[in-house]
Amino acid sequence: MRLHGYYRSSTSYRLRCALELKGLEYENCPVNLLESAQKDEAFTSRNPFGSVPMLETDSGDLAQSMAIIEWLDEAYPDRPLLPSDTGDRYVARELAYAIATELHAPLNLPVLKYLKSEYGQSQEQIGEWYRHWLARTLDPLETRLEQRDTGDFLFDAPGFFETVLLPQMYNARRFDFDFTDHPRMVRVEQACLALEPFRRAHPDNQPDNPEKATR
Repeated sequence: MRLHGYYRSSTSYRLRCALELKGLEYENCPVNLLESAQKDEAFTSRNPFGSVPMLETDSGDLAQSMAIIEWLDEAYPDRPLLPSDTGDRYVARELAYAIATELHAPLNLPVLKYLKSEYGQSQEQIGEWYRHWLARTLDPLETRLEQRDTGDFLFDAPGFFETVLLPQMYNARRFDFDFTDHPRMVRVEQACLALEPFRRAHPDNQPDNPEKATR
C-alpha cells in the first residue's frame, strides 16, 4: 500500500496511526499541502476530493480517512481497531466521529486560509477561532471519558478512538489550546505516545517534515 499524505495533516496522521497499530506495511508518499499539490490534476484524477490522505491499494485509490480506517479493519481483521462488543463499538465511534465530523471541517487548512485572505483575520484571531471550536467538542468529550472512568486508553488497548484523538491533540497544541481541564485526554495521549506505533506515525518522524532534516 502507498499512503499519499502530508506530515502535519490530522487525517493523514490518523491513518498512519491506524496502519501502524495494525502492523501493515506501506510506503509514505508525501503530498505538499502548502503548495496545493493535492489539487493537481494528476492527483484529483485519482482522488476527486482533492484531499489527503489517499491510500493506494489493490482495491483501488481510497479517500476519506474515517472510511479508510474502517475498511482496513474489515480487509485486515488481525489486530482490530474496533472492539467486538456492539456497545463498545458504538462508544468508540461516538467519540471518534465527534472529533472527525465536528472539528475537521471548521479547522482545516482551507478554512483557516479563507479566514485570513477573505476576511482579513489576523493569526491571533484565527487562533481564537480554532480554540473556540476545539473547546465545543473536546469539553464534552472529556466529560464522556470521565463518565466512563477511563484509564490509559478508552478500552484495554489503543484503537479506533485513539487514532483520531492523537492527531487532533497534536494540532490543538500547535494553536496553544489549554488541556489543563482535560486530564483524561492527556493521560490517553501520554500513554499512546509511549508506544512505538504512535511514535512511528508522529509528524516529527515523517520524511516530509522539513524540521526532520535539521535535527
